[in-house]
Amino acid sequence: MNGPDPKNPHPMVNFPQICFIKNTVSDPNISIGDYTYYDDPDDSEDFQRNVLYHYPFVGDRLIIGKFCAIARGVKFIMNGANHAIAGFSSFPFFIFGNGWEGSEPPLNAFPFKGDTIIGNDVWIGYDATLLPGVKVGDGAIIGAKAVVSWDVPPYTIVGGNPARVLRQRFSEEVIQELLQIAWWDWDIEKISRNLDKISGADIVALRTCT
Repeated sequence: MNGPDPKNPHPMVNFPQICFIKNTVSDPNISIGDYTYYDDPDDSEDFQRNVLYHYPFVGDRLIIGKFCAIARGVKFIMNGANHAIAGFSSFPFFIFGNGWEGSEPPLNAFPFKGDTIIGNDVWIGYDATLLPGVKVGDGAIIGAKAVVSWDVPPYTIVGGNPARVLRQRFSEEVIQELLQIAWWDWDIEKISRNLDKISGADIVALRTCT
């Protein structure tokens, strides 16, 4: 046995609130890695409802790596939420029509922060909110109810509103080696053989996995 089937939306028997969401997301501008799960007792399959203001004409993407754990209520605010702010009013008159449609600003007048990218082995806590274009590094942890408006370095714990760095999980030397090892890219047989070392904190042992 080499772990749960990544193609099974509900890998835990009789526990549907856990969902491997790669199997349920249909939006082509959302990419989810294997084994990344969403935990929600209301509807774990409908993860897409938490990706807000994600309009196709904007063209931004949400990219989430492998082996991520996403808690209930996490929200991803995408670039479609932005208003043009260079003029005196930020009110979007044009969307209401009825003679106001001619006031639409050019697309480049709207702030655009790029794709939102979540690395591998990231844990995002309950009710956290991630704003457009943030990049969250591998192994990072985002605390419950955090509001993330800036990039989060790998293996860093952040929390609060606005989110601030609480601490690094490991020394800079160990973090760099973990990023080079990138265990999440190993074949699943190798991962399964070495779960104790992946879950442990002995970098020498992880370095020598076969």
